[in-house]
Amino acid sequence: MAHHALSESAYDRRRLRQWVRGEARTAGLKRRDMLGLLAAAGAAAPFAAAGSASAAGPASAGAREAPAAGARTVSAAAPGIVKPLPPELFTVRGTNAETVFSSLRGTGVLTPADRFFVRNHTSTPRIDAQGWELTVWGSGLGGGPVRFSYDDLRALPATTATAFVECAGNGRSFYATQQGQPVSGTAWTLGAIGVARWRGVRLGEVLRRAGVSRHAVDVLPRGLDDEVVSAGVNLGRVRRPLPIAKAMDDVLVAYEMNGEPLPPDHGYPVRLVVPGWVGISSVKWLGDIEVGDAPLYSPWNTDMYRLFGPDHPPGGSAPLTRQTLKSAFELDRDATLPARRPVLLTGRSWSGAAPVREVEISTDGGVRWRRARLHDVPRPGSWVRWSATWVPPAPGPAVLLARAADRAGRTQPEASAHNTQGYLFDAVVRHPVTVV
Repeated sequence: MAHHALSESAYDRRRLRQWVRGEARTAGLKRRDMLGLLAAAGAAAPFAAAGSASAAGPASAGAREAPAAGARTVSAAAPGIVKPLPPELFTVRGTNAETVFSSLRGTGVLTPADRFFVRNHTSTPRIDAQGWELTVWGSGLGGGPVRFSYDDLRALPATTATAFVECAGNGRSFYATQQGQPVSGTAWTLGAIGVARWRGVRLGEVLRRAGVSRHAVDVLPRGLDDEVVSAGVNLGRVRRPLPIAKAMDDVLVAYEMNGEPLPPDHGYPVRLVVPGWVGISSVKWLGDIEVGDAPLYSPWNTDMYRLFGPDHPPGGSAPLTRQTLKSAFELDRDATLPARRPVLLTGRSWSGAAPVREVEISTDGGVRWRRARLHDVPRPGSWVRWSATWVPPAPGPAVLLARAADRAGRTQPEASAHNTQGYLFDAVVRHPVTVV
């Protein structure tokens, strides 16, 4: 994994320099609009659908259009999220649904689709796979656009991978509640993550069959959900570039989740899965992929999904790539536990950089720590389940802590480096309980 981390770091630094020098093409968004959004990056920005755009229309006003993909969305019975969201499984947060972490107890490594979190920028589109096509196009191909039907993709050599998808803002609320620092964005706790067994075809295979050239630099996948409006600016459909090295490596064009066709909320008919990277990279409802022979940009790697604030460069950090290290108890916050009786504490830990190496827990607010028992073989891109027995000594309030270390040498700190949009929280989370 080391060479991948090194190349990603170099890519990040190069893209940041290019953006600062004004060498970026922002894929349909005027630079003055982008700079206006950057100036407001520390403020909360409401997101809304930009009218009733059809699935095959242009990405945004003035955008360089992809060739017509032939896809059409079918009107949903209701806007928003399609699947049921019972309160014992989900906390609804605007257009999103966060998994109640305690509902994962006993579910195994894979997150069932009925409790997999939902991150929507607008609402879930209903797409007919029979009329859907994926169009690969751009200056980084040796020829013209190439189109793949749903059946075409399923006929290509299939790959299966177990990987988590996690929102970059997972844990965001703890900047405010635990560190006393204001942030903007959806107030996730730790449930904006899920692990699934994805099946599909490698993106590298699709790009090779489309005729990717040796001059290709970036790959820009775009979804078919509605266009996004922020601060009065139409940002177009969700899209975020990947470096060609990552695109040709382990990225999956997925059409199945846990052995079934993708559910509508999770990208049906086809989505990307980018192992270890922030969830915005794993574009849902994939409609087209631009392959560029020059750097490609979008609001999702310039205004959003970068780090802004006093502890970061004046113009913001490089675009976010790999996820951080986290741990969570499979237990409700403020749960009531019996005194002087054994309690089995369970939880999960994960890292975007490397497999988790060990997990420790504290039942006295961090005074003493002991190792938890791991129940899974640590693997890249997945989490490990763990447990530890505790006998609460006496009634009263208590604070549980869990912290992990991974094989890349990362450990969870006491506090996470603040940024105005609340990304990449990785600190040890204080989990209050009451003993009775």
